[in-house]
Amino acid sequence: MTFSKDYGTLYLCATPIGNLGDITQRVLDTLRSVDVIAAEDTRNTKKLLAHFDIHTPLTSYHEFNKFDKAEELIRELKEGRNIACVTDAGTPAISDPGEVLTRRCIEEGIRVTSLPGACALITALTLSGMKARRFVFEGFLPDDRTDRKERRRILSQLENEERTIILYEAPHHLKGTLSELMDHLGGERKITVCRELTKKFEEAVPETLGDAVRFYEENEPRGEYVLVIEGAEPGTAEKKKQEAWKSMTVPEHVALYEAQGLPRKDAMKKAAEDRGISRRDIYAELLKDGNAGDHEK
Repeated sequence: MTFSKDYGTLYLCATPIGNLGDITQRVLDTLRSVDVIAAEDTRNTKKLLAHFDIHTPLTSYHEFNKFDKAEELIRELKEGRNIACVTDAGTPAISDPGEVLTRRCIEEGIRVTSLPGACALITALTLSGMKARRFVFEGFLPDDRTDRKERRRILSQLENEERTIILYEAPHHLKGTLSELMDHLGGERKITVCRELTKKFEEAVPETLGDAVRFYEENEPRGEYVLVIEGAEPGTAEKKKQEAWKSMTVPEHVALYEAQGLPRKDAMKKAAEDRGISRRDIYAELLKDGNAGDHEK
């Protein structure tokens, strides 16, 4: 992909998630030099700009105008104007409408550059003490009121997820989300509940999902939350599959594959793999049932 030199540049500018001291000098210089700042919430951004004595014009770019407004901003960029994109707090395009604008710029051959800085998911992960070599970020789960099926599908997937899991959650949904997570992952699964990150009353509380549910039954959630959850034990998904097969007898299991057209030998091999046992064990069970046929192990 080549970018036109006649076009402006989109700058994705990370802003503080709490402590104003976390903004970088590069971001400050960029916010001062661009032609316009596209902000998720202009009220919040005005406070940030006032604090640093920045007077660059603002325009609103948020979840509810992200498609139409992106096209307006694309036109301005093609006219040679430079634009900074900022989110309410943290890094744009992470669970944020900036993702749409970035993708459209790339499609149109407009240069995009990201100015790194604060990011709530990384801050929470490092505070949690959980395994950080491999992790999965799910952002905000789909809204249970509008996309219940997708929400349940994702929660079911997370049951067997072995990587550390990171979620965002708003205070008014926290209790319900914690309860659902406990139902799917179990009350003993470890979680670190993070809030007020980088602020004076920062909290990163390690506990179990059961403990977290009980705590918030008695205490009203306040602030935005990041949930860091330990992954499932390695092999959990395979163990569950093996347990599920045990509701079926070995002869029934082999017969299932034979009904699908597999020869007896291959059906025995598949059943052995499903159950985590040897083909010799499968053959022994068939012998007990008088259904071994002419096959040797």
